[in-house]
Amino acid sequence: MSRCILAGHAAGPVLACDEGLSFWGGVDGASGRVIDAHHPLHGQSLAGKVLVLPTSRGSCTGSGVLLELIQNGNAPAALIFREQEGVLTLGALVAHHVFAATLPVVQLDSEAFAWVSAQPQVTLSPAEVVSGGRHMALQPVAGGRLQLSDADQAMLDGEQGEAAQLAMRILCSVAAIDGAQQFIDISQVHIDGCIYASPALLRFARHFDQLGARVRVPTTMNAISVDYANWRQQGVDPAFGQPASQLADAYVHMGARASFTCAPYLLESKPAAGDRVAWAESNAVIYANSVLGARTAKHPDFLDLCIAVTGRAPLSGVYLQPQRAARRVIAVEAMSDWDDAFWPLLGYLAGELAPDRIPVICGVSQMAPDEDDLKALCGAFGTTSAAPMLHVQGVTPEADLVSREADQQHLSRADFLRAWQQFNSGDHKVELVAFGSPHFSHNECRALAQRMAGQQCAEGVSGIVTVGRATLAAAKQDGTLAALQQAGLKVHPDICWCSISEPVFPPEARTLMTNSGKYAHYAPGLSGRAVRFGSLSDCCEALVSGLAPQLPPLWLR
Repeated sequence: MSRCILAGHAAGPVLACDEGLSFWGGVDGASGRVIDAHHPLHGQSLAGKVLVLPTSRGSCTGSGVLLELIQNGNAPAALIFREQEGVLTLGALVAHHVFAATLPVVQLDSEAFAWVSAQPQVTLSPAEVVSGGRHMALQPVAGGRLQLSDADQAMLDGEQGEAAQLAMRILCSVAAIDGAQQFIDISQVHIDGCIYASPALLRFARHFDQLGARVRVPTTMNAISVDYANWRQQGVDPAFGQPASQLADAYVHMGARASFTCAPYLLESKPAAGDRVAWAESNAVIYANSVLGARTAKHPDFLDLCIAVTGRAPLSGVYLQPQRAARRVIAVEAMSDWDDAFWPLLGYLAGELAPDRIPVICGVSQMAPDEDDLKALCGAFGTTSAAPMLHVQGVTPEADLVSREADQQHLSRADFLRAWQQFNSGDHKVELVAFGSPHFSHNECRALAQRMAGQQCAEGVSGIVTVGRATLAAAKQDGTLAALQQAGLKVHPDICWCSISEPVFPPEARTLMTNSGKYAHYAPGLSGRAVRFGSLSDCCEALVSGLAPQLPPLWLR
């Protein structure tokens, strides 16, 4: 069945791709140009086009980038998806509900989607899609099944203030699209919308703050776009640093905790198995569901605040037990003598094989991944898949949840080699080594300090570690921070690599190296630099020598 998700009229040239796209890190929020160096649409402009994708993928901040494009006039004319999609749809819903701007969103069945993808032009109305001489009817979203509690209805009626009323309106629209029949109580929220990806995110936060919004449940905050206490001394342009810090201030004023980390699962407040939470930030969502066994949908930016203000979320998706089942089995070729680069490569490849469904990965339990390995796995998986979780047979708590209809795929050593080569397109001379995407844990900081003991960063090579405030405090207390600094590394709290800017990002660096699969994917588009990728040991060798390994690791040869 084809559905009209957000009604409106539009017409334009078709820009179609069979691969999902993350707007954050993949699309320039000022111009609408695709900057994801690994995407088939790289270099294309989305402005005025009818964008036809199976679904989105990647960062929850994509909703904020889309809202900015809508407001600056460089958005697509309309969005057409094949699968149910939440991140970009939410950006369009916020534009409609908060800023009275409409961008049509449509979900087509597989046959109609394939037809439109092959056509040069398309016209949309609330009732139909017309393309290539065909008229394809659209059904409206069926919102009549949603049953509100008395408290929900009171918020929707404005009895709890304008902010709660607006938040509940947005939530009701999302619930109708998702087919949810009720809302559930949420025990905690993690806000992703505090990253200054565009001015639209600040406009949204200020709008809610001015309406008197206050969070109703414990709420943590993602990494922000500046080192909050030090950005002025670091030479960050006030034109960027000021609104970035003001965005953080707005969320803190609404009651969120200034945790400033993209890895909230490293905090003492992390949820337990079965807890219903509402997290945004793609890697955190995947880790919470997959590793902790908590329950959270992949909530886009903006919806995170709506849930925090109401304490309620639609009961749909992976909040429901049947929806957590794997629909693809990924068998991994047995390997020996692997290093820690295995896990981000595995996550990246698993996401490519399961871009629109939850997979279960088999054949790696004997490798006994620790929490940091799983962090790297989840972070990289979120760059190539829209799924909110994965399973690892023999490792994660719900790996026995496999659908009877699940199909099977295989990952070979050759696949890992291809991914390694894709991540290593830059020159072997390195000027920057980037650690902490997602934020480094205390254990990772200690491992890095031990590997660099007695050594120094080479002249002309910068080493930077990004961490959350809690990790920084722990590293200070046990001497790890001092050891890292003695080796010549810089450690920055609050920011993460997907939001770092010059001059904190060394302007002179032309090639960077990282052990993060997530950042290896996003860095070319976000930083404009060439990238090298490798294990923690490889990165330490590059710090000391200024040279990245020219050959793949032995386990890939």
